[in-house]
Amino acid sequence: MHVFHVVSMRIAIITESFAPDLNGVANCVLHMAEHLVRRGHQPLIVAPEPGGSQPAGPFPYPVERVPSMSLPGYPGFRLGLPSRAVRSALARHGTDLVHLASPVFLGATGSAVARHLGLPAIAVYQTDIPAYARAYGWHGAGEAAAWRWLRRIHNAAERTLVPSTAVMTQLRAHGFERTWLWGRGVDLARFSPGRRCAVLRRQLATGGEVLAGYVGRLATEKRVDLLAPVAELPGVRLVVVGGGPAAAALRERMPSAVFLGEQRGEQLARTYASLDVFVHSGPHETFGQTLQEAAASGVPVVAPAAGGPLDLVDHGVTGFLVPPGSAPALAEAVARLAADPRLRAEQGRAARQKVLTRDWPAIGDALIGHYEAVLRPAHARRVAA
Repeated sequence: MHVFHVVSMRIAIITESFAPDLNGVANCVLHMAEHLVRRGHQPLIVAPEPGGSQPAGPFPYPVERVPSMSLPGYPGFRLGLPSRAVRSALARHGTDLVHLASPVFLGATGSAVARHLGLPAIAVYQTDIPAYARAYGWHGAGEAAAWRWLRRIHNAAERTLVPSTAVMTQLRAHGFERTWLWGRGVDLARFSPGRRCAVLRRQLATGGEVLAGYVGRLATEKRVDLLAPVAELPGVRLVVVGGGPAAAALRERMPSAVFLGEQRGEQLARTYASLDVFVHSGPHETFGQTLQEAAASGVPVVAPAAGGPLDLVDHGVTGFLVPPGSAPALAEAVARLAADPRLRAEQGRAARQKVLTRDWPAIGDALIGHYEAVLRPAHARRVAA
C-alpha cells in the first residue's frame, strides 16, 4: 500500500507581475518562491517580460518570461500575452501543481494550460480588478465583465485563496466557490522600530514637523489625492514614497509634501520606521501590505474602513479606520495622532505586537499546507487509476 507524503513538490507560479516590478503581487511571489526553495520544493516562475529595464536576478529557480505589452495608460505595468511558452515551460518543469498569482490575463492562459495538462490549480485573489474598472470609468458592463472573467478563472481552480474577510464576503456574493482565507507575511527583521533614523528625520522634517507618510503606487485607484488636506496640516510634513502615472499631478497638487520616489530594501525600512504616522488613502485594497510593513515598523496606521485594512487595523488600538473616500476624515485622524505623542507611541507598540505572528515563513508554511491538501486527492486518483 502506497502512503502519500509530499517530499518535494514542483510548483509553477504563473504571475501577472514579478521582479523587477515593485507591487504587492510581485513581492508576495518573490517571498513564496524563496520559501519553497528553503523548504526543499522546486518552484518555476512564469511571468511577463519586463519593459525597458533588465530582468532581476539571478534566482535560485527557473524563471520563464513570456511576451508582454504595456497596459494602456499605465506604461509601467506589463500584460503577459498568451504564449505557447507557458505549456512548454510546465512540461519541462514536470509541474505537480499550478499556482495562479492574482490571475487576470497571463493567469487565464495558465488556468487553461493547467486544465489541458490535467494539473490541479490554486488561484490567489489579490487585485481588485472590478474596483479598478470603476476607478477608471468602466462602470456597468465593464465591471460586470470583469467579475465574470475572474469568476471563471477562480472557479476552475481547486481553491481560491483570499487575503481578507471583507474580500471573502465580497467574492462569495459574486459566486466564487471554494474560497479560503490566506493573508500575507511581513519581514519582521527588516521592518522594525530599530530602523528609526534621526538623520533622515531631520532631513525630512526640517522644522521639526510630525512625519506622516504614504507608501505605494501613485495611480488613480490609490486616491493619493485624498491626502492633500494632510499635507496642509500645521506642524505635519507629508512624505510620499512610490512612483506611477499620477506622480506629476500629485506633486503639483501637494507642493509642500516630500516625494521620495520608489524605495526598497533597507532604505524603505528606514523610511517607514522614521515616520510618526502612516496614512493610506486607497479604498480598494484586498489586503494592504504597506499597512502591515508600517505596523511592523512600530508606526500607527490611518486607513479607510474597507477591504483588507478592516483586518489589519484595530481602530483606536493600532491606529484609526476612517470612512472610505473621505479626505477630511483622513486629515482629522492624522491630526489627532500628530497632537498626541503618547497615543502615537502606544498605538505604534500595539501595531508591532499585532504583526509578530505574521512573518513570511508562517504564511509560506500555510500556503504549502494548501498545496498538500489539493495534491493529496489528485495523487489518490492517480494511484487508484
